[in-house]
Amino acid sequence: MIIQRNIQEYLILADESIHAALDKISKNQNGFVVTITEDGAVEGVLTDGDFRRWTASVNNLDLSIPVCTISKKQPFVTSLRNDPATIAGMFSDEIRWLPIVDHNNHITAIAFAQRSQLSIGEFGIGESFPTFIIAEIGNNHNGDVKMAKRLVYEAKHCGANCVKLQMRDMASLYRNTGQSDDIREDLGSQYVLDTLARFQLNNDEMYDVFDYAKSIGIMPLCTPWDMASLERLENYGIEGYKIASADLTNHQLLKAAASTSKSIILSTGMSTETEIIAAIEALRQAGASFALLHCNSTYPAPFSSINLLYMDRLKNIGKCEVGYSGHERGYSIVLAAIARGARIIEKHFTLDRSLEGNDHKVSLLPAEFKEMVSSIREVETSMGRAMERQLTQGEMINRENLAKSLTATCDIKNGTLITQDLVEIKSPGQGLQPDRMDDLVGRVCQREMVKGDFFFASDLRNKNEEPRAFSFKRPWGLPVRYHDFMKMAKMVPAQLLEFHFSFRDLEEDPADHFTAPLEHQLIVHAPEIFSGSYLLNLAASDKDEAKIGIKKMQQVVDVTRSMKPFFKNTERPLIITNVGGFTETGFVDDATRTEMYLILAENLSKVDAEGVEIIPQTMPPFPWLFGGQRHHNLFVDADEIVEFCIKNNFRVCLDVSHSRLACTHFQRSFASFIKTVAPFSAHLHLADAAGVDDEGLQISRGDIDWSELSDWLDQHAPAVSFIPEIWQGHKDMGSGFWLALSRLEKWL
Repeated sequence: MIIQRNIQEYLILADESIHAALDKISKNQNGFVVTITEDGAVEGVLTDGDFRRWTASVNNLDLSIPVCTISKKQPFVTSLRNDPATIAGMFSDEIRWLPIVDHNNHITAIAFAQRSQLSIGEFGIGESFPTFIIAEIGNNHNGDVKMAKRLVYEAKHCGANCVKLQMRDMASLYRNTGQSDDIREDLGSQYVLDTLARFQLNNDEMYDVFDYAKSIGIMPLCTPWDMASLERLENYGIEGYKIASADLTNHQLLKAAASTSKSIILSTGMSTETEIIAAIEALRQAGASFALLHCNSTYPAPFSSINLLYMDRLKNIGKCEVGYSGHERGYSIVLAAIARGARIIEKHFTLDRSLEGNDHKVSLLPAEFKEMVSSIREVETSMGRAMERQLTQGEMINRENLAKSLTATCDIKNGTLITQDLVEIKSPGQGLQPDRMDDLVGRVCQREMVKGDFFFASDLRNKNEEPRAFSFKRPWGLPVRYHDFMKMAKMVPAQLLEFHFSFRDLEEDPADHFTAPLEHQLIVHAPEIFSGSYLLNLAASDKDEAKIGIKKMQQVVDVTRSMKPFFKNTERPLIITNVGGFTETGFVDDATRTEMYLILAENLSKVDAEGVEIIPQTMPPFPWLFGGQRHHNLFVDADEIVEFCIKNNFRVCLDVSHSRLACTHFQRSFASFIKTVAPFSAHLHLADAAGVDDEGLQISRGDIDWSELSDWLDQHAPAVSFIPEIWQGHKDMGSGFWLALSRLEKWL
């Protein structure tokens, strides 16, 4: 059983909407909310099952009505006066959680029959959350408040989630009241007492350090070594407790910490398994919410003694989240612990390993700690999930370029039976993979094919999405290339054509491709990669690289101007471009990003854009640039985009797929992003997105709510043109585009 007092995520005012209640149920992941009155009294409960039953009983769903209209009244609760054992006895197969109320029926906590999600302050601990990283200062401040604050500052800027110190009440902790000159003590105890006497912070100094940590945005935690220290920390309002390995057998301290209803992190060093099991039982009986840290309490710990495999057994014994507290040199073991499922990492932290004190020599310096945090984030990102293997976007790009396909050995007429001799295997991998040969042979060809044409998945289906006269409230068009624009233009009555250039296309004479003027609006999409494998980067600080970028952008502008005479209804062609601002290994800081925007504006001003309009496109956080992934710093934040547009008189191409990925990664509101950026949009790219790096997905195959997005665009960009930017939508005679346009018709 767990008794949880941090319960805001489970509570909702009775007069709030059903929609708001559902949002809370979704976020707390426990399937219920407790409805309360304004003074905190329990009014009722609503479970996800209650909601499903209600939806089945009504004809018109209205999620805006108060949740109290459908909440279950007089829920089963338990009294604050009951001890944990009594509460635990109230659970059954039907009752898995209980609100705990005081004599006024005010809710004070919730008891769970099984462990709920562990959290410390605002940080969730578990598989769906980033690793919780603790910078263990301990006594490495050596009794100096200024040094303690410097350690806190460095830990914050290294990426730690919290800093941890230690508090001891020497008079009550030691049998000799902490006298460091007591000659009766053993040598080891004398050394410890001597260093503690000299390197302790007093209580007010400790609180001052806690306050400083909060002021700069990093959570302070503390290890209480005795009951007096626990009481002082509780009075201060510390968010949770870390109990040291030395106190694993101190059940009095464990139960006292549990009685605060704060989450507990318990290290298991220098303990037997029997002792660990007994400590777990003590915590469970007290209704504690806790995690266990695997630990070897040797300073430094030899690698041969660490036994990381025990983490698996510890997790099974504790039935809780586990982590790793490391006293070895370096941080390679930490990364292995992450790969084995550690959800919490604690590592000692110092400014100078040569300082006096036992912990300094096993501590990481700031640069090392920062490197460890970065490596942890890389490893946890790489872990993924134990599920069926899927191709990543980068792999799909490289598979297109490097793999093989089934192709026609000769011209094939519509209605021809496909036999083995009509199919051969050729590169690149843009069509059906070779292992689909048996599925293809024996089917009837549904289209005219010429020698070398790819066979596609649609050739295995009986009916394909067809091009037709699609209808929209705003101008729309298609992405095209020189080699297919005439064919695409004849298939559907699009109002604009967006030419996606390769660097080879820029070397072509447009007059060789246009036989007569067109009615369409002209839009050009600049290449991202140019000859010599140059990735366009107009935000580069290197002046020579910037000169190359300006020259390449000018080439795109010049070609666009030479195309304009063939598009008689186009006054000022738009040129969409990824202007650059990417980095290889991580995102830059605010100051560097501000400088990149200034450099970009300066370099764009050096491009002669007379007669055209350059519109940077909004970007994803991790763009796929020909099979490789980078970090993108510019045009991912709504406020920064608008600031750039206003300062430099620019508009943008709003790529909703890119922007959804950015909002997901940076945990920002997609609705706010669209409403902020849409008024500055000259053109739209529409495709779905999933997670943080799956872009260009077919409409309704990702995370975007297209009904909501349509409303936002109607309000904030009502007449702005669009194309379906579906990855590989042009393949198979544009079948991906036709499907996207068909689905978009109901919203746009």
